[in-house]
Amino acid sequence: MILTKDEAWINRSDLLDNFQGVYNSIPDDQLRAQVNEYFLRRLSEDAKEEEIREAAAITIEQFPQVLDYYIRHKEETGDEAHKVSNSKVRDTEQQFIHQIRALVDQKLVGTEFYQEADDSFEESMRRLHYLKSVIEDQDGYRMFYHNGKPIHREADLQLMYKLTWCASIYDVNREVNNGRGPVDFKVSKGSRDKTLIEFKLASNSKLKQNMKHQVGVYEAANDTAKSIKAILYFSESEFRKVQTILAELGLSGRRDVVLIDACATNKPSASNVCDPQQGRLPWIE
Repeated sequence: MILTKDEAWINRSDLLDNFQGVYNSIPDDQLRAQVNEYFLRRLSEDAKEEEIREAAAITIEQFPQVLDYYIRHKEETGDEAHKVSNSKVRDTEQQFIHQIRALVDQKLVGTEFYQEADDSFEESMRRLHYLKSVIEDQDGYRMFYHNGKPIHREADLQLMYKLTWCASIYDVNREVNNGRGPVDFKVSKGSRDKTLIEFKLASNSKLKQNMKHQVGVYEAANDTAKSIKAILYFSESEFRKVQTILAELGLSGRRDVVLIDACATNKPSASNVCDPQQGRLPWIE
């Protein structure tokens, strides 16, 4: 069974994201006005998301009554939580049970995919590039969409990669934590042959920070110098964002950085150009 993992119906992130809507629904006019004034005084004219959330958190500390109204509202709309949960379960079933089973049955079984290399890095890279090829060149990108919209959870990508390691002699572990946080995958054969794999969505707001620091920390914690970074993008703007980040970090052209094109709009054209190391380049000026 595959379970969905998401925020609880009542959670801090939801409260901060919807703070203005919460306090605007407070029936007490005086309290609502006080909260509104206190909150707005802590915002600059061009406040960004992080500043807004911080101001919301400070305001809640000053007016804890807001939290009571938020909890009461969520309790009164509890039926909606069940509908949302059921919908996510159905989406997960469609995406992972049906679509990934089709990917394995139609694209992988009976091919050279299951003939393994003698090095964990090479084998991890080979499987990743095979999956990349299926996604970009054989309509496998459709597996990453539901109801016409791309998935937005890195955990989904991790699970898809995990499923490609069926019947392998390698030890493939997900979210291994050796003291410095969990790495997405550690593929090993014995204690001396270990490769780490990190998957990221191009839309991740912390992509640059993670690319700069995260993998190096994981390598040290797991006593290995071998790692792979895979980034999946869904649009031209995401592709250009990733290219800019890689250039700024000096990672352009690296074999251990693999871009995967899951765009739905550029696949029909036979004139698309694909770089097997850096990803498809569909937007030629």
